[in-house]
Amino acid sequence: MNIPENLKYTKDHEWVKIDGDTATVGVTDFAQEQLGDVVFVEVETEGESLQKGDVFGTIEAVKTVSDMYMPISGEVAEVNPKLEDAPETVNEDPYGEGWMIKIKVDNKDELNDLLSADDYKNEVE
Repeated sequence: MNIPENLKYTKDHEWVKIDGDTATVGVTDFAQEQLGDVVFVEVETEGESLQKGDVFGTIEAVKTVSDMYMPISGEVAEVNPKLEDAPETVNEDPYGEGWMIKIKVDNKDELNDLLSADDYKNEVE
């Protein structure tokens, strides 16, 4: 299982990459593996300010539909346009081209609540 060291993680199986005041968010390798083949990603919250823990969208796989939760508070600044036509990108490259959203971060202190790679590894093993 791939758990990059340079990312932060949530117990809801999302990863967060911080670049200045922007956080890129996606689902982890573990999550996409558990879901199976991703067939649809829906995010209708672009431009909205959401709180940590709020639902920002859904991910649909052959077996199930799951909510995706904001790992930190902020504005959903961008949604990955590739996922509309190629949702399978989440399965193929969950930490790269398969990202979900970019957030304009409201409160960087919330980043301290996220899991390190080692902590996340302990959650899923």
